[in-house]
Amino acid sequence: MIVERYAPELQPVWDEFVTESKNGTFLLLRGYMDYHADRFSDHSLFFRNEKGRLLAVMPAHREGDTLISHGGLTYGGVISNTAMTTPMMLEVFDSLLAYARASGVTRIRYKTIPSIYFRHFAEEDRFALFRHDAKLYRRDLLAVVDQSRRLDYQERRLRKIKQAGKAQLTVTESLDYAAFWTVLEKNLIERFGVQPIHTPTEIALLARRFPSNIRLHVCSDGSEILAGVVVYVMPEVVHAQYISASAPGKDLGALDLLFAELLDKTYRDCRYFDFGISTEQEGRHLNIGLVEQKEGFGARAVTHDHYELSVP
Repeated sequence: MIVERYAPELQPVWDEFVTESKNGTFLLLRGYMDYHADRFSDHSLFFRNEKGRLLAVMPAHREGDTLISHGGLTYGGVISNTAMTTPMMLEVFDSLLAYARASGVTRIRYKTIPSIYFRHFAEEDRFALFRHDAKLYRRDLLAVVDQSRRLDYQERRLRKIKQAGKAQLTVTESLDYAAFWTVLEKNLIERFGVQPIHTPTEIALLARRFPSNIRLHVCSDGSEILAGVVVYVMPEVVHAQYISASAPGKDLGALDLLFAELLDKTYRDCRYFDFGISTEQEGRHLNIGLVEQKEGFGARAVTHDHYELSVP
């Protein structure tokens, strides 16, 4: 098997393969990946058979002697199409390790893709990781609503939704990312001492590149944004990338009304609604209040695993 490093002139080949893959999403297209190319030393890979046929790709970057399945992405790993079989995936991993060894890489940090994002079953890489004694070093916990088998909202969530309705709050779609970022940044700094991964300029740029995939929904009282959610829309999943509410918004139940609108109406026909993770410290700490809020909307746990693989 031939392992080839990605180069910018191969973008059309990469994007076409990801688009037609069984486990790729728009986050793995180069137009999304490369917006922060200055922060990561890209080392993405192609895997071809001896005849040159493309079998798989792997988004990655390199830090010293470590190959990482791209630190700028939530998930990654080997992206494949429906032609991928388990024996073929074992060959992919054998080739990956041989390439890493020849390139001076001593370890690989590998992010899987949560199964809810699959268009077809695609866990051949998990088996290959097991066969190579990969170590699970991080497990994040997603809170996901299965829209085809909805669970009831908790009574507390219903009360807040009703409260927001009485306050005559309204839910709309917006392009004013800068206004929402004011609410988001204040919350993240006060609660966690961190900034959002994206700047408002970056997220607006990505939303222009992927207008059907990146959308902002807000709840307001007619004069200011009280709560907002940036969602990433994919064929099987709607993922809440950023969630935030102001102090008045929390008091009025603005976020509850917003989620009820998204779950019951806007994205009712999408199979999964992913509220995102409620874990910190590489999965070692569970934010109980955060996960309870999400589970109050009927979400339940889906795990997202990260592995470390030594290169012999």
